[in-house]
Amino acid sequence: MHDEFLCHVTGYGTCDGRRIGVPLGTYRAPTLALALWWLRDRASWMADRLDPRPEAEHLPAGALVPVGDTVTDVPAVLRAWCADPTQQERVADELAAGRLVRIAAFDDTTEYELLAESVDALRMQRTAAALFTPVA
Repeated sequence: MHDEFLCHVTGYGTCDGRRIGVPLGTYRAPTLALALWWLRDRASWMADRLDPRPEAEHLPAGALVPVGDTVTDVPAVLRAWCADPTQQERVADELAAGRLVRIAAFDDTTEYELLAESVDALRMQRTAAALFTPVA
C-alpha cells in the first residue's frame, strides 16, 4: 500500500536567536528500496562533507582539527546509522507501516535531519481531515 515516499534532508542552526532550517535535498522515491538508498546516500554525503579525508587535495594542510571529546561526532553517527542493518530494517518497517521516520544527529551548533514519509499515508491523512472539516 505504501509504495511512494517523500524524503527530505535539512540542516538546522541558530541565527539571530531563531532556529533556521536549510533544505539540503528532497527526493520522491518510487519504492521503499529507493527511499532507503537515498537516505543512506544523503547521510553518507553529509558525513563526507562534515568529515572529509585529511589528505583531500582541496584542503590546505592543517585545515582540519579534531572536535572536543564533549562534542557529538555527527559524521560518525551518520556513518554508523548507514552501516547498521538493524536500523535500516527498522526504518523500512516504519515506512512500510505508513509512519513518518526521522533520523537526526546534532553537535553543538547544528542539527542534521533526515525525514521520510509515505505519500499514501499523507494522502490518507489529508482525506480524513477533509472529511471531518466543516465547510463554511
